[in-house]
Amino acid sequence: MRISLNIGGDVLSAPVPPRKVAAQAKAAEDAGFATAWATHFMHGTDSIPTITAAGLATSRIELGIGVVPTYPRHPYTLAHEAATVQSLVGGRLTLGVGVSHKPVAAMLGLDYVSPAEHMREYLEVLGALLTKGEVSHSGRFFRIEAGFNIPETSPVSVVVGALGPKMVRAAGELSDGAVTWLAGPRGLSEHIVPGLTKAASDAGRPAPRVIVGLPVAVADPDAARSTVTDTFALYGSLDNYRQQFERDGVDSVADLAVIGNEETVQRHLVSLRDAGATELWAVPFPVGSNAAASLARTTSFLASLAPEI
Repeated sequence: MRISLNIGGDVLSAPVPPRKVAAQAKAAEDAGFATAWATHFMHGTDSIPTITAAGLATSRIELGIGVVPTYPRHPYTLAHEAATVQSLVGGRLTLGVGVSHKPVAAMLGLDYVSPAEHMREYLEVLGALLTKGEVSHSGRFFRIEAGFNIPETSPVSVVVGALGPKMVRAAGELSDGAVTWLAGPRGLSEHIVPGLTKAASDAGRPAPRVIVGLPVAVADPDAARSTVTDTFALYGSLDNYRQQFERDGVDSVADLAVIGNEETVQRHLVSLRDAGATELWAVPFPVGSNAAASLARTTSFLASLAPEI
């Protein structure tokens, strides 16, 4: 399992200017992490130009975006942007896409209709454009005959934000894999990985990527549980994550976070690897009064395990 690091602070409700996100990517590269992952929040910094800046500040580390919501952004527009970024960063981009959540779509006046079917069509259009540079598609959601020519680009790896069975199946059949947020070993081993692997196999695709995003803190577990509950409180109110908590047999984000001393954290990471994760997207969060020291302890320990465990 590859060890990768979050860059940016939107997921922690602590926004970071794009130029500092690029500096974080360079630090992650220097520390030996496999990938620098940036989140994409509609109320935060746009991850596409931000990851481009990160790519221009680095030379080797892979770069991931997780995940761009599909309903607000036409697949041609996203493919055009991603293919351009891919040219600029020398083929190091992984693009994550997801349907987001009904309340997010409602904020933009969009109908959150048939999300799994919408994702299937989106991937058909996006995938064709990112591999061949052109598409001919007529469906329920998209009717498009278009293409582009971007010098020095290359196919972009696409992964899907997938937790539920229908979305997992779409990810396996039509993309390179899944990127999850707040999925634990039980949910991975019993639901996500088997469904994803079977869908990919049935579609004749290679073994899928399973990128697992989780909060991580090498810290006192009681203090970390309290902090993670406050920091990530939003997710307990969203249906998609509540359903995932049920699949994992847990009650809250604190039950899924990777927390404890170095030995405990390493055991948790091994359990994720054994559950089928191919990559950890670690999101370090600070615990206690000295945030910088707390983050440094967590990041340094993860770096000691990178690029893979």
